[in-house]
Amino acid sequence: MSTDEYDPPRVWTWDSENGGQFSKTNRPVAGPTHDAELPVGRHPYQLYSLATPNGQKVTILFEELLEAGHDAEYDAWPIRIGEGEQFGSGFVAANPNSKIPALMDHTTNPPTRVFESAAILMHLSERFGAFQVSDPAHRPEMLSWLFWQMGSAPYVGGGFGHFYAYAPKKWQYPIDRFAMETKRQLDVLNRHLADRDWMAGGEYTIADIAIWPWYAGLVLFDQYKAAEFLDVKSYTNVVDWAERIWDRPAVKRGRMVNRLNGDPSQQLHERHSASDFEHRTQDKIAAE
Repeated sequence: MSTDEYDPPRVWTWDSENGGQFSKTNRPVAGPTHDAELPVGRHPYQLYSLATPNGQKVTILFEELLEAGHDAEYDAWPIRIGEGEQFGSGFVAANPNSKIPALMDHTTNPPTRVFESAAILMHLSERFGAFQVSDPAHRPEMLSWLFWQMGSAPYVGGGFGHFYAYAPKKWQYPIDRFAMETKRQLDVLNRHLADRDWMAGGEYTIADIAIWPWYAGLVLFDQYKAAEFLDVKSYTNVVDWAERIWDRPAVKRGRMVNRLNGDPSQQLHERHSASDFEHRTQDKIAAE
């Protein structure tokens, strides 16, 4: 790819060859590319997702609901976005935006589709009356942080993460632009968490669940291999908050579901039962 200044054409056209490793992940039109029905398991909730930060939000909430004693059993099926499975007709019917996660709620007839991770979190937490703030006066604060995350994370993942870790070459301008914004967001969180343990109402809620996968990815798991570059450890309040959440067993389980890479003992490609965490991780399947 040339490093010369780009002179945009009068009308942009898509060149799939420039997509690199994302050539099957994104395209400039909507709708299905092929027929493919979605599998359906035996539980009321059918989740089609991947263990990206947006996918982790939902599996963490499901595992938290189960840990709290709610009847929230679910089947989780992987959608391999690198192979274009999000453009199958069944998935497009579940989410016309062709992005993970998508939920089909079979407690209704016909089943209810829910897409966009924040919508799924709200749907489930309201359905079970859990992981919301107890005092309605704090609900606007909880929702504000929930939607802050939805608006902010694209700058972290699609912006900083893309240009720092995935782009064919490293260009200073976009890296500087999105590093600045990522650090600004970390500072927003760090200041907010200076005198509180949780994001809203003094309680662990869907706001924390939504924010954690993206920003814990930076400060705990060195996502994008950029921890030193971003000086993430200097955001001590964010680190402390992220570690508090990581101490929760349900969060550890939720982060494993629909994971297709990394340590095989931490990969649960599909989740259909609580016992799968003990018996069906990828290392145990490989050993069969």
